[in-house]
Amino acid sequence: MKRLVILGGGESGVGTAILGKKKGYDVFVSDFGKIKDNYKEVLIINEIAWEEGTHTEDLILNADVVMKSPGIPEKSPIVKKLIAKGIPVISEIEFAAPFTKAINIGITGSNGKTTTTMLTHHLLQSAGLNVGLGGNIGKSFAWQVAEDKFDSYVLELSSFQLDGIINYKPHIAIITNISPDHLDRYDYKYDNYIASKFRITMNQTEEDFLIYDADDEIIAEWFKNNKTKAKLIPFSLTKTFENGAFIKDKNMEVNIINEEEFIMETEYIALEGKHNMKNAMAATSVAKLMKIRNATIRESLSNFQGVEHRLEKVLKIQNVQYINDSKATNVNATFFALDSMNTPTVWIVGGVDKGNDYNELMSMVREKVKAIICLGIDNKKIIDVFGNVVDIMVEVNTMEDAVKMAQRLTEKGDTVLLSPACASFDLFENYEDRGRQFKKAVRNL
Repeated sequence: MKRLVILGGGESGVGTAILGKKKGYDVFVSDFGKIKDNYKEVLIINEIAWEEGTHTEDLILNADVVMKSPGIPEKSPIVKKLIAKGIPVISEIEFAAPFTKAINIGITGSNGKTTTTMLTHHLLQSAGLNVGLGGNIGKSFAWQVAEDKFDSYVLELSSFQLDGIINYKPHIAIITNISPDHLDRYDYKYDNYIASKFRITMNQTEEDFLIYDADDEIIAEWFKNNKTKAKLIPFSLTKTFENGAFIKDKNMEVNIINEEEFIMETEYIALEGKHNMKNAMAATSVAKLMKIRNATIRESLSNFQGVEHRLEKVLKIQNVQYINDSKATNVNATFFALDSMNTPTVWIVGGVDKGNDYNELMSMVREKVKAIICLGIDNKKIIDVFGNVVDIMVEVNTMEDAVKMAQRLTEKGDTVLLSPACASFDLFENYEDRGRQFKKAVRNL
């Protein structure tokens, strides 16, 4: 019996444990922190051995294969020891993929991947396909494979999940864009992070497809020096293609060889903003490859509700619009958010900096931002960059204070935007917790 050790007792860890047990592995789950009660219960019911608050080396270093949760860095001592012993350390996606014959659609990118994943899933599900949603969002992919009921899966894949693949290949891959993120996990080398994203296509064959942003300089640069066997489907806001997706005369057009051309006026697409047109083009390209009728795609694009914590309109109070963009955990995401503001903006920013270059936001801040509220433990970098650019710069320690201060600084017609450009772990559990606290504070005004 092969021994499967799982590091991390969260959603992906417990899902992998259930699948491993079902497939006849000797399974052990080890979490250096606390395992949440609901996950403990699942492990106990399924008679899976587990530990928390420690990594017992004798029980881990005898593994045949190890599934590492994406949050655990390669540099952690236990992972280093496993690698030194030559024990394969893989991600949930790599472990689960061989156990399903379903069509796999994998989506990665620095920004837009959640919206694109949700929209793609919405397009396929609305067309009546039996499709699962997983990866970085929703229920664990491995858990769904254990229950084995979907014909296809749409998976949001982080660079950390892709670092842990060996043979995994999606039939359809999407790279939404690439901008600096998580550089703290890649030795502050941008090239390592870029290479990580492109692992999504490394095992693809001539039968597979890679959908990508043709306006993205980093992606274009990669194609100059590297090849993929997959059929390429580009999308762009500025160029047009015989085989690809583009915007022309206020229409979104998707042309894929051997498929009926798709055209839709952009004003009828529910999502707003240039970056969302890209997300819509990527998702529609998948829908066309999956043979979904144009009428169904049009209807689904016009009724899609968007994603919580991503440019989510919370409330209008005294004619001031409050927007929750807590999911913007890097500079590029915040750039898109500021770009879509049409009114004077009070911007709430800050958190755990992952090696950000805030100068990229300078033109947007000069044009759109009237006041900055820093919400983080260490705001020095933000203050250094924007201190002379905006008239008002305030530091606060709680979301409640941030929102009250924002209300004081606004007048009719303004917008308050929470778009932190940083991770949330200094003051919050995660970006969802940060976003929910923002919404709660707004509702309490």
